[in-house]
Amino acid sequence: MTLKEPLPVAPGTDDARAGRPHRATAWPEARAAAVRAGASARAGRAPLGVPLGQALGQVLAEPLRALTDLPPFDTSAMDGWAVAGPGPWTVRAEGAVLAGHTSAAVAADGEAVRIATGAPVPAGTTAVVRTEHSRTEGALLHALREVVPGQDIRPRGQECRSGDELLPAGTVVTPAVLGLAAAAGYDELPVPPRPRVEILVLGDELLTTGLPHDGLIRDALGPMLGPWLTALGAEVLATRRIGDEAEELYAAVTGSAADLVLTTGGTAAGPVDHVHGVLAKAGATLLVDGVKVRPGHPMLLARLAAGPAGPAGPESTRPERPGAQPAPNAPNALHAHVRHLVGLPGNPLAAVSGLLTLAEPLLAALTGAAAETNVPPRVPVQDEVHGHPYDTRLVPVVRRGGRAVPLRYNGPAMLRGIAAADGLAVVPPGGARPGQELDVLDLPWPAAEGAVPAQGACFT
Repeated sequence: MTLKEPLPVAPGTDDARAGRPHRATAWPEARAAAVRAGASARAGRAPLGVPLGQALGQVLAEPLRALTDLPPFDTSAMDGWAVAGPGPWTVRAEGAVLAGHTSAAVAADGEAVRIATGAPVPAGTTAVVRTEHSRTEGALLHALREVVPGQDIRPRGQECRSGDELLPAGTVVTPAVLGLAAAAGYDELPVPPRPRVEILVLGDELLTTGLPHDGLIRDALGPMLGPWLTALGAEVLATRRIGDEAEELYAAVTGSAADLVLTTGGTAAGPVDHVHGVLAKAGATLLVDGVKVRPGHPMLLARLAAGPAGPAGPESTRPERPGAQPAPNAPNALHAHVRHLVGLPGNPLAAVSGLLTLAEPLLAALTGAAAETNVPPRVPVQDEVHGHPYDTRLVPVVRRGGRAVPLRYNGPAMLRGIAAADGLAVVPPGGARPGQELDVLDLPWPAAEGAVPAQGACFT
């Protein structure tokens, strides 16, 4: 293998390394390319039927349509009396109508029967009179307020009719969505298969235990990336450590059954930066080669040559939703599936930048998350933030009093700032003035309030 083999590139992308002309992609365009990559890979992935108790936090692969009318029958909205015709009414002696029980019809005008909240309203009922709005004298019931026909009755189909669309595809499954789905008759929900990710941590200099020594440093990315990707909804197959050896990296990339292979380091042009050469040998297509962002400039996104899903592949081992019809060209053990590789820089904060710039939007699109859920909120920045002359900067911030406060430790190799942050502010070229609204990329967990005092921005 030679590191100077030509690497196929997507239309409109200028190639970059080892004698190839290079032009980095603007940060917003890189994010958009990641979204397109995820959306194209999602096509043909058949939804799975997941029991309600396992669907929390996933997204709907299909619109949620009511399987029944809600409520499914006329229902009493209050404890009280089901009455027919004008009052006063003769109280029926055979007992109350309770929730979960079939009721006999009110026989004729002038009769009343006890009824509980949620119980089916007897046929012929004019209205429900609340207990507190009535009084009885012997066998007669008197209303203390005017009785309006239909009052305190929830008519069948008031909330929805069978077949109505309740929520669109792409909706995040929250506890309230689970409740609505159960009420509408669902035992399980259609969700996209969780993207399968394999992490390859590159470098001979990395230690997994103990203190740094003799030119060796601790691997900070291996312990961090797996849980981070899990929080983004991915299924992490493995975190593997690969030395600075091209053939070992090639075997790991081409042999992976993951939908997304994530590498750390090796994306620049140093003597042991093998990612570009491996991608060329593997027949990959480069979609993004370098991004105009600091930190994280040498990140990349590639579409790997398609391969069979195989016995351990992402689709062949997953049970499909009962009754689901596979989409045209749906992947299975005999069909190829689309795979991608995101190459992160080796410096820790630069790797986080690459994760949020390329991997997160790709995974969101792959799972079919609604576009509006991926739009970063805009927050005014408290302090002046110095910017790069030409590139976007991503700066760790915490939110205090409705403003984004830049954190001090934001160098490419630093994690102290991001460990206390609740987001990364997107700073345009040239910087931002106090009070200027910036997009803030949220992190998938709450910030550690007060872990690091907000000390203003300090740049390297």
